[in-house]
Amino acid sequence: MASPFKDWSKLEVRAVVHFLFSKGIRPSEIHKQRAETYREGTMSRSRVQQWCTWFGEGRTSLDDESKSGRPKTTINEENTTLVDELIKCDRRMKIRGIALKLEIPMSMVYEIVHDTLG
Repeated sequence: MASPFKDWSKLEVRAVVHFLFSKGIRPSEIHKQRAETYREGTMSRSRVQQWCTWFGEGRTSLDDESKSGRPKTTINEENTTLVDELIKCDRRMKIRGIALKLEIPMSMVYEIVHDTLG
């Protein structure tokens, strides 16, 4: 039988887990029902167990918690423009110097220079 739900989000699946857990259904049964309804690629048995533990501890949010550490940076128009302006001001400026000046990773500067700006 094909899954009735082709498109699903993490939040939707977590909400279903929360609902079933609040009804007193055990994590193993929740996983079984989840597998029957959503099929592959949604949530593993261990993740269902983890979310049930969190809900049992009083967690109400379905969103991912913010992660500690250095935030991920992305190549965006602002960084590309800044790199381009620095290169136009000093064509001999090295990738390391640009990265230090803009406080962005050298790998990002390299990608901007070689892939984006060409």
